[in-house]
Amino acid sequence: MGSGGGGSAPADTSTTVRYAPYIETRHQDFLNTIYSKRVAVIDESPFDDYTDIEVDDAFFGAGYTIASFPSLYDMFGKFMAGLDIDALFTQIYNDTIDSTVTKNLITAEGALIDDEIEDTSLPRLQLGLRDINSVISSTYATGKALLEDTRTKLVAKFSADLKYRLIPVAVDRWKAHLDWNKLVIGTYAEIMKLYYSVKTDVDEINYAMKAKDLLWPFTVLDFERAALGALQGATNSKTDVAGASTMARVLSGALTGAAMGAMVGGQITQTAATTVPTAAGPVTTAGTTYAGWGAGIGAALGVASAYTY
Repeated sequence: MGSGGGGSAPADTSTTVRYAPYIETRHQDFLNTIYSKRVAVIDESPFDDYTDIEVDDAFFGAGYTIASFPSLYDMFGKFMAGLDIDALFTQIYNDTIDSTVTKNLITAEGALIDDEIEDTSLPRLQLGLRDINSVISSTYATGKALLEDTRTKLVAKFSADLKYRLIPVAVDRWKAHLDWNKLVIGTYAEIMKLYYSVKTDVDEINYAMKAKDLLWPFTVLDFERAALGALQGATNSKTDVAGASTMARVLSGALTGAAMGAMVGGQITQTAATTVPTAAGPVTTAGTTYAGWGAGIGAALGVASAYTY
């Protein structure tokens, strides 16, 4: 109590904002449901049974890692060290031109020519010389020498023509060998790049699942926190659980709409704070504000707006 003019000191006042009883009842029921669900699921993380994906097993087989294989530079060195393209061409040329297959073809052609001489040319020579009584003369020896000379020339011509045609084959083999070296190195590099790319993605998934498992109790409590603060203009709850965003919008829209409806429409009843003198001094009773049907309409509009985006 103040001194001087006999007046009393101003008493502290407070205002309690109340919602319509049916809203408060529904909110209490909602909190009870949230509590029971929280107790039921807070220790039942859906991520607990997740098994990490082992990239090394998928790429290399169980027990092997990337370190079990040569490095990219080592592989490149094995293919490029001491590479002499001229020496390589000479080797491939000789392997192609003087190969066993080439020699067998030349031998087979010589055998065919020998058969032709034995079966056709030589009998004709002998018959001709017999007709002129020169079978044992030098003419017979000269004729056989001419046949042998012809055979040698035919075989040499076949050999030269075959080897000439094999030169482009040798060049193609040389180019294919160089391209194969390049392809092996390029493929090896692509495989390593794919491995590290996939490993990064899979590790991120494994870590994310582990984090979700560890944070699962906080995810559940996040929903309960949103429920507890619903009548104060529920804030959107950010979680990683699928489907939560829509529910958060509905809850936020409904209860925020109810709060707005209570302020701008319907039956709004407010009682002023009263001060009652007592022996211990004045006691102030807080005023009360009731939000009636305006809150209900506001909630309905809030739900509708929550589903429109």
